[in-house]
Amino acid sequence: MAALIPEVLRVERQFARLFVAQSLSVLGDRVSFVALPFAVLSIGGSAADVGLVAAAGLLPMLVFTLAGGVWADRIPRQRIMLVSDLVRCVVQTAVAVLLLTGTARVGVLAALMVVFGVADAFFLPASTGLLPLLVPSERLGEANALRGFVHSAGLVVGPVLAGALVAVAGPGGALLADAASFAASAAVLARLGAVGGRAVAERAERLGFLAELRVGWQQVRQRSWVWSSMLVIAVYHVVVLPSVFVLGPVLADREWGGAGAWAAVVTAFGLGAIVGDVCAYRLKPARPMAVAAVAMVVASCQALIIGSGAPVVVIALLEACTGVGVSLFFVLWETSLQVHIPEQMLSRVSSYDHLTAEALMPLGLVLAGPLSDGIGVHRALFGMTALALPAGLVLLALPAVRGLPARPATIPASTNP
Repeated sequence: MAALIPEVLRVERQFARLFVAQSLSVLGDRVSFVALPFAVLSIGGSAADVGLVAAAGLLPMLVFTLAGGVWADRIPRQRIMLVSDLVRCVVQTAVAVLLLTGTARVGVLAALMVVFGVADAFFLPASTGLLPLLVPSERLGEANALRGFVHSAGLVVGPVLAGALVAVAGPGGALLADAASFAASAAVLARLGAVGGRAVAERAERLGFLAELRVGWQQVRQRSWVWSSMLVIAVYHVVVLPSVFVLGPVLADREWGGAGAWAAVVTAFGLGAIVGDVCAYRLKPARPMAVAAVAMVVASCQALIIGSGAPVVVIALLEACTGVGVSLFFVLWETSLQVHIPEQMLSRVSSYDHLTAEALMPLGLVLAGPLSDGIGVHRALFGMTALALPAGLVLLALPAVRGLPARPATIPASTNP
């Protein structure tokens, strides 16, 4: 039985604890991913309202993500993650109670999602920066692939669980399960011991908030493979993902038969993503970002597939292919950052990544609904593809991206300039 457990989980005990915590949290998130759009629709919300509530959870990224990166490079990252889990637990409990008591309103849900987003803005840079403190550099790819596997498996298990919970207790019951998952994750994180003692001590010498932000920006600016990839990731989040978060559920509700059909598509995407994670775990490409760029081209086809008008079975199969691409890209991207960026600056660099991705995503979420109302859902989805696909091809064409090695030739200096 022990042989079935990946070696990185058996050897790296602290990472194993983090892995358990994140597995619990991700399962709840995947339930929420399906339940929240239908929760908004269940209280009379429109497609624009679905986008508004989704965007409200991401808007705080614009204000707090960079601050989250600075603080995660200053204080123990697991402490930030613990507080974030507790805040998100309280928020999802409040949302669930409002839905279950029939008192939910779109504006109130959006306001609660803003609080949720603040906690997310601090959690994400800390999470990215924590991993190199738990796992040696030669196993970072395996660790990221396992984390990606949990996210992908959640796309398979989460919709099934969400469908059952929505059928029995409504969207409120499903979101209450998400709240419980955050509580369980926080309990595990509370048991995570001190990590990275030497690195934390080095981070204790502060330069001032703005100066530390500039250090992080210098790390991004001097690496063309970093800032170019961030730009393409931003296009993916702003242009492609609104097709999944907003227009996909709307199209399913109007033309595919409802939540069950959408859950099937999301599940197929998750199965493909699992395949991508297995590939990322097994393969160790000499030029990881070249492979990642190809994967991004595949991932950028999601809007086209969802709006194609094909039978749901065909859409699900094609979405499975894009799932492979999404998993491969993000595992290889995060591993490349963790290998090539000095650890004590990693959360700040990661915060710029999240800023250009999740923080800008609300723009696409807010515009997707009105755009589809104006020109039609299918035309909007085709337009999204026309913008996103060329961006992925440009990334693949850049020599700095194609030529980035799996490991740096020399170890970057670890002191702040």
